[in-house]
Amino acid sequence: MLKVASYNIHKGIGTDRRRNPGRIIDVLNEIDADIVALQEADRRFGARAAAIPEKLLEMHSDYSAIPLDVQTDSMGWHGNAILVRNSAKVIAHDIMHIPCLEPRGAIMAHFELAGQQLAVFGMHLDLSGLWRRRQAAAIIKLAQEKEREVPVVLMGDLNEWSAAGGCLKDFGKAFEMVECGRSFHSRSPIATLDRIMHSSNFHCADAGVHDSAAARKASDHLPVWADLDCR
Repeated sequence: MLKVASYNIHKGIGTDRRRNPGRIIDVLNEIDADIVALQEADRRFGARAAAIPEKLLEMHSDYSAIPLDVQTDSMGWHGNAILVRNSAKVIAHDIMHIPCLEPRGAIMAHFELAGQQLAVFGMHLDLSGLWRRRQAAAIIKLAQEKEREVPVVLMGDLNEWSAAGGCLKDFGKAFEMVECGRSFHSRSPIATLDRIMHSSNFHCADAGVHDSAAARKASDHLPVWADLDCR
């Protein structure tokens, strides 16, 4: 059984408008997932420095960020990052240039953890429905190609407000959607923006939204999680 999670950390800025990466780490430790896809993991302007300093993550958690070898001070690519247990063996990783109106990207990491190989795709899609569907089409194509090698999990902030339309319909044709629940806004969740999807190789045993006192303060999104086992 693997526990995966997706979390838009809002650059480490909480609902009190204070930047406090330590609170994000506290929430990550509460969730205790094996793999976490982060969105808004880098600061927006300037050098795009990581929202969570590497040393802080190293000292206070059991996670490491997948090295994307793109920007020296950043944790991810266009704000997308993947955290894994330090015990994981990274086999491959890649960044994906996807159609975009505003700066957007997606990332992939292929690794082995607890004897299981899998590939994880992390994403943060556009605010525009038209561009979201174009981005979804590009990611689906790449994920289906990777699925020929290993089981695949896709996670991220899809920015899709509809219940089943738009890019959700596109993803749903290719992958199984996990019903986690409403994750935005963290103080009073009304929208299911954060999603987890997986290939048919996996079975979802349980899933939900991590709604704790710490999570309500740490970011404007609540994390979503799922327990997956390989069929």
